[in-house]
Amino acid sequence: MASTVRITSTANILNSIENQTSDEDGQNLWSSILSEVSTRSRSKLPSGKNVLIMGETGAGKTTLIAKLQGVEEYMKGRGLEYLYFNVHDDDIDDHAMCNAWILDGDLYHKGLQQFAVCGENLADTMALLVVDMSRPWTVLDSLQKWASVLREHIDKLRVNPETLRDMEQRLVRQFQEYTEPGGDHSASPKRRNPVAGEAEEECVVLPLGENTLTHNLGVPVMVVCTKCDTFLSLEKEHDYREEHFDFIQSHIRHFCLQYGAALLCTSMKENKNIDLLYKYLVHRLYGFPFDLPAQVVDKDSVFIPSGWDNEKKVSILYENFQSLKREDKFEEVIVQPPVRKFVHEKELGVEDDQVFLLKLQTLLSKQPPAAAGRPVDTTNRAPTGSPRVSNRSATANVANVMPMQPGGQTSEGVLANFFNSLLSKKTGEGGGANNTPRTVRKSASKVGLDGEPEASSPTSSPPADMEES
Repeated sequence: MASTVRITSTANILNSIENQTSDEDGQNLWSSILSEVSTRSRSKLPSGKNVLIMGETGAGKTTLIAKLQGVEEYMKGRGLEYLYFNVHDDDIDDHAMCNAWILDGDLYHKGLQQFAVCGENLADTMALLVVDMSRPWTVLDSLQKWASVLREHIDKLRVNPETLRDMEQRLVRQFQEYTEPGGDHSASPKRRNPVAGEAEEECVVLPLGENTLTHNLGVPVMVVCTKCDTFLSLEKEHDYREEHFDFIQSHIRHFCLQYGAALLCTSMKENKNIDLLYKYLVHRLYGFPFDLPAQVVDKDSVFIPSGWDNEKKVSILYENFQSLKREDKFEEVIVQPPVRKFVHEKELGVEDDQVFLLKLQTLLSKQPPAAAGRPVDTTNRAPTGSPRVSNRSATANVANVMPMQPGGQTSEGVLANFFNSLLSKKTGEGGGANNTPRTVRKSASKVGLDGEPEASSPTSSPPADMEES
């Protein structure tokens, strides 16, 4: 009996050991699966990232996002537009869609921000303030206006004060910890995968400047200057010089320091700095490493990341001033040019033919009958110095000398008789009446048109038979 009990107890011990081993293996299997899933979830690109684009009407906000999308043909909306652009991670072969909300340039639609940015996604939002550099006199007012609109909207959100304070401190820390990138410039951005339990390296940070991050909104801000390709036309048409562009840039950079914002100059017409804008957006929203340095040499392609600039670097622009001063007010130097009024000649429209003829008929019907035609003037007119008038008077004299038929018309024979009588006068003066040509004598007895013999001209000589008698 004792041996049997001993054998039974030994078997129970072996069974319990096997059960414990299988349970541990199962737990290890599940723990490894959960660990792998959590690692994969952390490596995936986060969703729900937002970009809020604000600016004046016509500044190029929709065109800017369309360029990030790679779309050539697009339709501009009104109120609050929704677009997106794709973000791809080459390391894990994953992609995500970044939401782009474009607010209309009319302040009437500023309340639509609530549909784009709320308390839940405020931490995942970045603001773009777009200004039109073809109208530089509107740049500073536009930046201040839309920054105040954004501040007013954030203040209305029901965000935990501690959460908002943490967001503000994160912007301060990011600004202070900025370091110049190395020389390795990768073509496509890759996200830096955080390692669990990795301790952040402590580094010595410098204090902020006097006018740096004085208007901390808690969200990253970027100022995008569009239409920078118009600088050449500003120089030709409005006599802008290098010091004017430096003056404008200095005021924009002071604004960026107050809000801790980055600055980028673009040109959608020339596709300038569009790729750089995309890389910086995915760097600030998705944590991709950014290794492109600041660019301040070319005025039409300036790029200043958040944390690089300070008052000392801005003061370098003042060295190029000749006729301007640092203390000059922006609105007194960059003045809107007078609007040129173009005088257009009045266009004359062609009426329809029937309408024109109807008007002409109405005018003719209102005129008296005598004005419709020119009557024949049979009265004598005194000769004047004008040759045309003298001809008319001579014709009138001819008509008066010629006898008229009862019907009021002069016969051809009488006309011929008149001119022959003139010839007879000339010959009579030189050789007497006997030299009168035969044709004149024959015409004297010519019968008129009505069958009656015509009266002879008073200046013509009498017939030959009358002389003989």
